[in-house]
Amino acid sequence: MSVHPPGTRWYNAVWRWHFYAGLLCVPLVLWLAATGTIYTWRPQIEAWLDRPYEHLAPHGPLASPDAEVAAALAAVPGARLHKYQLPAAPDDAVQIVVGSVGGETRVWLDPTTTRVLKVEREERRPMRLVFHLHGELLAGPAGSVLVETAACWAIVMLLTGLYLWWPRGRRGLAGVLYPRLRGGKRVFWRDLHAVSGIWVSVAALFLIVTGLPWAQAWGSYLREIRQVTGTLDGPVDWTIGGRHPGAADDPMLGDHAEHGGMTMRHAAPRPGELARVIAAVRPLHIAGPVLIAPPLAGRAGWTATSDAADRPLRSEAVIDGATGAVLATRGFAQRHWIDRLVGYGIAIHEGAFFGLANQIAGTVTALLLAALSVSGVVMWWRRRPTGSLGAPVPLRRPRFGGVLIAAIVALGLYLPMFGVTLIAVLLVERLLLRHLPGARRWLGLKAMPMQG
Repeated sequence: MSVHPPGTRWYNAVWRWHFYAGLLCVPLVLWLAATGTIYTWRPQIEAWLDRPYEHLAPHGPLASPDAEVAAALAAVPGARLHKYQLPAAPDDAVQIVVGSVGGETRVWLDPTTTRVLKVEREERRPMRLVFHLHGELLAGPAGSVLVETAACWAIVMLLTGLYLWWPRGRRGLAGVLYPRLRGGKRVFWRDLHAVSGIWVSVAALFLIVTGLPWAQAWGSYLREIRQVTGTLDGPVDWTIGGRHPGAADDPMLGDHAEHGGMTMRHAAPRPGELARVIAAVRPLHIAGPVLIAPPLAGRAGWTATSDAADRPLRSEAVIDGATGAVLATRGFAQRHWIDRLVGYGIAIHEGAFFGLANQIAGTVTALLLAALSVSGVVMWWRRRPTGSLGAPVPLRRPRFGGVLIAAIVALGLYLPMFGVTLIAVLLVERLLLRHLPGARRWLGLKAMPMQG
């Protein structure tokens, strides 16, 4: 007869999965919480950075759009016009994005004298750097895969943590919904970890899932499924692994069609066309900032696209540069329901959907995730025996039922990087680590026999 109470083997197995999932993902969770919090406050940060270029003292009548474009192109020799950003106010600096072989460059100009105020590579702007640090560790698609893998294991960490937290037979809410402050350091850290986890789990799972469309593997995976099922509705307006795929395939371009080094060939604008397009765009009341791009080579029509952080507000239009006629318009409601669902998720993820409250909620979630991670590390370090990693001592392996196996397979199919790394971990453990006595001892892979 076993000396272990019913369910002990399962609890112990889940605890081990929770431990190793945390070990794999905690460093990157802390990184994502820090960089994500900074990016959540992007509107305020960018407004502060752009203060020197707002409400400039006028030096005469406004310059023509053609003169502004000519000044921007002169500041970056060999470049072509990619985007003209409509100024929010007449006395704000004009921002023009030009493209060359090396990528995109943003030029700030005085709206009356066309004097160049600032020139900056688009991908070196502070919040673009934070964006790439958050999603790709400045390592491109490879960094995106690493972040995605950590996010997948963070989901495992949170789900197993909820199982461990479940208050089995406990009376009262102390240590369940709020920490006990008089039980000593061990109880404090345990409660901080458990209580932070329960309060943050749902929000954290939402943030992780809504961040997956940006990831290299998952975003490409979704795109392939949509191609097979016929649900792909033109280019998506979010980057995948730091790049915007397929933007050249459709005249209705996404918001970052030129990011990640994509420098699609734009036709040189004819004199007067940009002014006509601007005059046609203003009555459309497209949510700002509005980016106006000349036609791609071989295409007809300029595009005016909203780059609003709140993606459900975005719309776009195609304008005939010769006549100023509106050739086509498309709003958020006209996009495929998958694009709309992802758009809502990204807007909430970035803290842009319901204003300041959304930003505060995202920041609190990040802080609780950090508290969850730090408290878990402290608990591990305090309990870690000398000469061992400190993983929970294994009991005999529990039997895996069909429902659990189906759930793991489903999770592996939904999160391909989880499935791939899970198989890799199991193979390394089975074929290598279990045959190395020192590694088995340090990792705690040797199961304890059941006593009876």
